[in-house]
Parts: sequence; C-alpha cells; structure tokens
Amino acid sequence: MKKKGFTLIELLVVIAIIGLLATMAVVALGNSRARARDARRLGDVRQIQTALQLYYHEQGGYPTSIAGSIATETSIYMALVPSAPLPNETACTVAENTYVYTSATPDTYTLTYCIGNKTGDIVAGPATATPNGLKN
Repeated sequence: MKKKGFTLIELLVVIAIIGLLATMAVVALGNSRARARDARRLGDVRQIQTALQLYYHEQGGYPTSIAGSIATETSIYMALVPSAPLPNETACTVAENTYVYTSATPDTYTLTYCIGNKTGDIVAGPATATPNGLKN
C-alpha cells in the first residue's frame, strides 16, 4: 500500500520558489518606494513654486526666506513648507536631501532639491527650481 503525500524534495522546491518570489517582491517594493519619494519631492517643489508665484504677483517680489511658511501679515500662501521625505536616495547626500531656498533679489529665487532617480526630464542628483521652471 502506497501512502500519498509530498516528498521532502518537493517541499524544499516549493519553499525555494516561495523564497525567490518573496525576494523579488521586496526588491520591487523598494524601487516603488524610491520612485514615490521622488514623485513627492517634485510635487513639493511644484507646490512651493506655485505659492511663490502667488506671493510674487500679490507682493511684487519673492520673499527673502521661506522658513516654515510662505506668508505675509495679511495672506498665507503656504502655511507649512514641506520637508524632503526620508530616507535620502543614493544619488543624494543627507545635506542635499533638503529643500533650500535662496533669493538674492526680489525678482528671482533658487530652490535646490535632490531626486534619486530620473523622473521626467530631471536626472538623478541635485537639481534646482527657479521662476523659469525645474532644471538640473
């Protein structure tokens, strides 16, 4: 009489296949998270640019700083300026994984940021946003 069941080899093969699929899923999830952080960074930068444009059109120039918010005594253009998502990407150092705003004159500004992977026309690494758009 023959007993029905799985052999040890069959069980080991199934476990190995499950382990391989789990590893592939974890790697794919990590890549998706990195792309999501880059998308958030670009979204944040575009929102900051929009708030700065509103400020410029109503105040006649760009603010000297955007520490915490973009606002005047009478108007709020962005109540809370976002911070870059963590962790920083491999193409960015910890110091580069921040949004740094500088404005030397009321007519222009530079907003530096860093993305980890090529997104649209922006290649991985440090990039800048100005009133003219996003660039590397």
